[in-house]
Amino acid sequence: MGASVAKDYAFEEDGADGTVRTVRLSELFVPGKESLLVYSFMYGPNMQRPCPSCTCFIDGLNAMAPHVAQRTNLVVVARSPMPRIREFARDRGWRNLRLLSSSRNSYNPDYHGEDASGGQWPVMNVFVQRNGRVHHFYASELVFAPSDPGQDPRHLDLMWPLWNLFDLIPEGRGKDWYPALNYATP
Repeated sequence: MGASVAKDYAFEEDGADGTVRTVRLSELFVPGKESLLVYSFMYGPNMQRPCPSCTCFIDGLNAMAPHVAQRTNLVVVARSPMPRIREFARDRGWRNLRLLSSSRNSYNPDYHGEDASGGQWPVMNVFVQRNGRVHHFYASELVFAPSDPGQDPRHLDLMWPLWNLFDLIPEGRGKDWYPALNYATP
């Protein structure tokens, strides 16, 4: 099951009335659903724009979120302040995700979403709640493992259909293509 989480992190999220409210890690578990997926979105307060690859991944999560919610809890956490996250999410059309800000807690550095210099990392963490305690169950830490020459880290690939589709074509993923925040239309 993993180690107990030492802190009941306080995150910020949009309230129903449009104000920012505080929600604790332990409150992210809907009754009857004992697992929680937490994706660390690379959108730190010092980043001019969010990570294009994270954005692409979250576009897919947004589409899958209603299906995921039937079985488990899912949130996306970014280090930026909540109003900044809200604005970007609105522009992307993300309406199905529970978006949180960790700007006032140490969740990101504690759970591999931020390094000591403030650099952001894309990590999916899984927590479980048992007998009133939250435990850390899993992290997609393969992002920190050395990659084979010419290969990018493949820590989220099983969760990201984009790369799986490209793996089916003869050209494969390509060595120089990455998602973009916007694409020019013809």
